[in-house]
Amino acid sequence: MPACSTSLNRHILAILDKCNNLNHLKQLQAHLISLGHGHTHFYAFKLIRFCTLRLHNIAYARHLFDKFNSPNIYLYTAVIDAYTAVPDHESAVLLYREMVRENGSKPNHFMFSIILKSWPEVLRSHGVELVQAQIVKSGFGGNPVVQIAILDAYSRYRVDVGAARKVFDEMPDRNVVSWTAMISGYARAGQVGNAVLLFEEMPEEIRDTPFWNCIIAGFVQNGFFSKAIEFFRRMAVEEGVRGKNRPNQVSMVCVLSALGHSGMLQFGKCMHGYIYRNGLNSDLLIVNGLIDMYGKCGSFKKSRIVFDKSTEINLASWNSLINCYALHGRCEEAIRIFEEMLLRGNEVKPDEVSFVGLLNACTHGGFVVEGRRYYDMMIKEYGIEPEIEHYGCLIDLLGRSGQLEEAMEVVKGMRIPPDEVVWGSLLNGCKIHRRTDLAEFAVKKLIEINPKNGGYSAMLANLYGELGKWDEAQKIRKMSSEGNAYKAAGCS
Repeated sequence: MPACSTSLNRHILAILDKCNNLNHLKQLQAHLISLGHGHTHFYAFKLIRFCTLRLHNIAYARHLFDKFNSPNIYLYTAVIDAYTAVPDHESAVLLYREMVRENGSKPNHFMFSIILKSWPEVLRSHGVELVQAQIVKSGFGGNPVVQIAILDAYSRYRVDVGAARKVFDEMPDRNVVSWTAMISGYARAGQVGNAVLLFEEMPEEIRDTPFWNCIIAGFVQNGFFSKAIEFFRRMAVEEGVRGKNRPNQVSMVCVLSALGHSGMLQFGKCMHGYIYRNGLNSDLLIVNGLIDMYGKCGSFKKSRIVFDKSTEINLASWNSLINCYALHGRCEEAIRIFEEMLLRGNEVKPDEVSFVGLLNACTHGGFVVEGRRYYDMMIKEYGIEPEIEHYGCLIDLLGRSGQLEEAMEVVKGMRIPPDEVVWGSLLNGCKIHRRTDLAEFAVKKLIEINPKNGGYSAMLANLYGELGKWDEAQKIRKMSSEGNAYKAAGCS
């Protein structure tokens, strides 16, 4: 019997491997029913996993799951994991609760690791604590996999990563995964100093490439670009001396981003040489990183050469090129590249990022008519709903050109609340065209959003001063000083 069962397993898994669509899966399901295995947990698990991982059809996976009166922990794990990956955290939590309350299945360490990704999203205030209490009660508190999941959850969903550090300090055996999770937590919270201190405490012999990437990416995400470059150099030295921790795709993308933001063109060229020598120049993420790095450093010719010589380009490649030209005020070139992209037809279609770069180019170039046309194109032709960045670009464009009433109409029609950038753009336009009425209104809105920023009040006071309205200027300055507002110090 065992030999027969093993043979059937091989037969079913071989068929499953050849399935390409939902119809194939349904045929296999019918075949299993005809063999009397329609409710065998093992095969149901395989079908559900195939449905979620290969077909990305969670609805049919749930349909298969609901056919069972008493699904086991593995079926629950497969479906909850799929919900978490979508993500559909509410459905994941509801199914988990059903499992615990109604089915009676006891969560295992895999289930706890999965549900820790969803429960805090649904119950942000104390979701992690709730699951941790269940973990301790179930006797999985000392499981290394679960401990790392708890650590990651605390650092991901709490502003204070102290709870995550407490879990880390209480772990009897720390491996490279736990060290990486804790440093990632510090990086997400912006506590770069603590991340560095912990990095230096880690034993050198267990450091690996993902660990190095974690600290380098943390520096880039928090704007510490010189530190990112410094640690990349340390990583490269260690790789040269010890022959391990070789920089990979992620390492290259992170350091190229840091070099672009720092404007270190010569070092960037050296990195390009390293990439070429190590056969990484065909990797699309690295190609896009090179395009972005050269563009941010102002080397547009080199950026375009990388773009043109790449055997494969995608939307991110086009967006990098457009944004870099727009960033440096090369507005006509940015627009020309966008139009060139449109000529590719269905091969590549612009997204919200494309239009942010394009509208920025129109703003800096003063192309009001073109900017309005592209904004309308984004909504009507591509069905992209404007985000705060698009609104900000359009309002800035209209404000700079003196079309302040039109800019105000855009603000009134926004589907999301205006932020400081939107009101600041309107205020800047009012200053250029001396519209004190709208400027006063914009400043009041800015003060509502950030009452401690004295720069807004100072801008209005200066505007009143330029127009000779000294009483109003004095009144605004007095209000600002009485409110203990701060003003960023200037530098030269």
